[in-house]
Amino acid sequence: MDSARRDRTIGSLCLCVTAFGWALNWPLMKLLLQQWPPLFARGLAGVCASVILGMLVLSRKESFAVPREAIPRLLFATFTNVFAWMGLGTVAMKYVTVSEGALLAYTMPIWAMLFAWPVLHTRPTLRDIFGLVLGVAGVTLLLSGNGFAFGADKLLGIVLALLCAILFALGNVLNRKPLPMPPLVVVVWQVGLGCAVMLVLGMLFERPDVTAITPLGLGCFVYMTLVPMGICYVTWFETLRRLPPTKASTGMLIVPVIGVVSAAIILGEPLGYREWTAMALTLGGVTLALQRG
Repeated sequence: MDSARRDRTIGSLCLCVTAFGWALNWPLMKLLLQQWPPLFARGLAGVCASVILGMLVLSRKESFAVPREAIPRLLFATFTNVFAWMGLGTVAMKYVTVSEGALLAYTMPIWAMLFAWPVLHTRPTLRDIFGLVLGVAGVTLLLSGNGFAFGADKLLGIVLALLCAILFALGNVLNRKPLPMPPLVVVVWQVGLGCAVMLVLGMLFERPDVTAITPLGLGCFVYMTLVPMGICYVTWFETLRRLPPTKASTGMLIVPVIGVVSAAIILGEPLGYREWTAMALTLGGVTLALQRG
């Protein structure tokens, strides 16, 4: 097997590990939130994961140093990529189903495409507009189960899930220039700082009962710490190193599909014609948005 083919094979395997690891986190996180509040649970898992990833950085003899000029960009990326994406997204999961939370969150490339117009002066093409229409149609269909009769909690969950996608998209557009540090070091700083803020807020305002966790909840917490916030970051960087970014990003669209299917199996959430059609429409729109490269 030549080097290029070997890279593609390893990259594809890493992509599968990343996708399944991140996907299974959706229903398991929902289980954990039955016992611990969202900011505390996600914050504690992230702080623990950042320590583990930090040890990996030390084993590679990489530097944690942050150039002074990069500090504002690092803090902004921490807000959009961790506090908004992980924090707001996790709080949203208290009020919406996994299918709703996952699909709303994964509309991020569509929002990024819209932000690229005023920020990067990249005008949407006809394909982009069609992708936007597909995405909106899919989300609308998904949320129409009760005739859009949302209670206050459900509406809050929808707003938070959309906000996490919108802020993450804005961060991706404004942070296009890579930070001048090794990728794993960037993750350690962002996850560590962002999740530390979540943990402090959770301790202050959620007042968690640490003893309320059961063995099942503890298993979910360990999984969330080690797999999606640990192993999957390593495999994701290997994926990006070995596969074209657009192919890798498009491949990640399997995450919400696996997440929704696993939620139906683990949590008994509905999975019928409406959910499948909504996923097809939304992810079709997202795929078109990602093809911009």
